[in-house]
Amino acid sequence: MNAAEIKMDLFRKLDSLTGKRLEEAYGVLLNYNNGMSEIDEWHNLTTEQQTAILLGIEQLDHGQGSSHDEVMTIFRKRFANE
Repeated sequence: MNAAEIKMDLFRKLDSLTGKRLEEAYGVLLNYNNGMSEIDEWHNLTTEQQTAILLGIEQLDHGQGSSHDEVMTIFRKRFANE
């Protein structure tokens, strides 16, 4: 199948969906499309940025880190007088 045939086939299949099934298909397509742009964004980061993100994920996986509430409490105290 060429690109035009694939698009037409997808259109026909999507056009036949209704209600919840259409919403689910839409969600799947959005997730796929967003996932691809996130992959592109990852590759646009520097090696240092990628390393820092991976280190942060590893630390969180090992229970190291602070909750959102803890961080917000610290920053509210620090910047309360400004």
